[in-house]
Amino acid sequence: MSGFNFDVITLFPKAFELINNLGVITKALDKNLIDVNLHDLREYGEGSYRQVDDKPYGGGAGMVLKPEPIYKAYESIRKLPKSKTLLMTPQGKVLKQKDLARWSTLDQIIIICGQYEGFDERIRCLADEEISIGDYVLSGGEIPAISIINGLTRLLPGTLGDPDSLVDESHNSSLLEYPQYTRPLTFKDMKVPDILVSGNHEEIKSWRRRKSFERTLERRSDLISNENYKKSPQSKRIIEEYNQFMKFRIGNGYDIHRLVEDRDLIIGGVKLHHPENLGLDGHSDADVLSHSIMDALLGALSLGDIGKYFPPSDEKWKNADSLFLLSKVIDLIRQDGWEINNIDSVLVAERPKIMPHIKLMKKNISEILNIDENLIGIKATTNEKLGPEGREEGISCHSVVLLEKK
Repeated sequence: MSGFNFDVITLFPKAFELINNLGVITKALDKNLIDVNLHDLREYGEGSYRQVDDKPYGGGAGMVLKPEPIYKAYESIRKLPKSKTLLMTPQGKVLKQKDLARWSTLDQIIIICGQYEGFDERIRCLADEEISIGDYVLSGGEIPAISIINGLTRLLPGTLGDPDSLVDESHNSSLLEYPQYTRPLTFKDMKVPDILVSGNHEEIKSWRRRKSFERTLERRSDLISNENYKKSPQSKRIIEEYNQFMKFRIGNGYDIHRLVEDRDLIIGGVKLHHPENLGLDGHSDADVLSHSIMDALLGALSLGDIGKYFPPSDEKWKNADSLFLLSKVIDLIRQDGWEINNIDSVLVAERPKIMPHIKLMKKNISEILNIDENLIGIKATTNEKLGPEGREEGISCHSVVLLEKK
């Protein structure tokens, strides 16, 4: 044996042929920096058919990996002084860069590849740690095992031509990597930032640090747990700018309902009279103004649409007062510290006349949302006889809301 040892217990050793075509691992193998030893679980199976799995006790679908073959395979492996055993399972903790760094100081990693059907619970006793590479299920632990071999090998001394290339990579410093560019200078009207071709290395370093921090705040703010990042003057300034930017969210809402007979025409909580005695069809009271505002509020925070919270399949919401539904939505919005900055809505209808009722509509909505009427804009227009609104087949409403984090 030489270098760092990976011992993998697997039902599918051929899956690991891939590593011979992964540059970093291939170089490490050629330099004897690592050894990858595959232990075919089938060779430790029972009987003439080399059985490695069986039906689960208590019944259920699929087959379960038996403990005996895995224990035999594990016991056949020569253990080095500094060794850890990892069990690949979707139930394990999600792999982090710091885990790879921690394991890189060992002499050996033994990896047991689980299978999606499951394995006998007693196999867990062999593992020092249970590892997953994400919240999803694969056919087996082979791909996660290759990920660990690849990621860990890159950290071993002598593997990379330029060790400094590790320093700025995403996750090595708890920050995501800054944007990278190469030739050509301009591609499809997209130009490399001037700072990167300025030749001013101090400014380039500062720009990269800033972009790394901004990208992490934008995409993975959960990674910024090190208080040292937050204490530096530049980081504090970036956080303040980011928080200022993220204080506001905009949502766009739309709703349309058919005009039908034997239904009330309710808009903004106001009962209107249609010249043809028509009303809006819907599971609730079909208040398009309230619905479009709800849609905009939920959309601003990426919370889905109103059907998610008040499904038309639920009899509980049949003929429900939409202002009541609106009160439920604003409660949800405020739970996370958001407040309405303003609302702008446009009702589209040929008939009846909306304008005489707008003042009462604003009053109703302001009371439900507990905001000043001056923060609510409601306009009305016809559709010039065009479309479903113009043909008086329905009435629609568009709303935009601006939310502010308090």
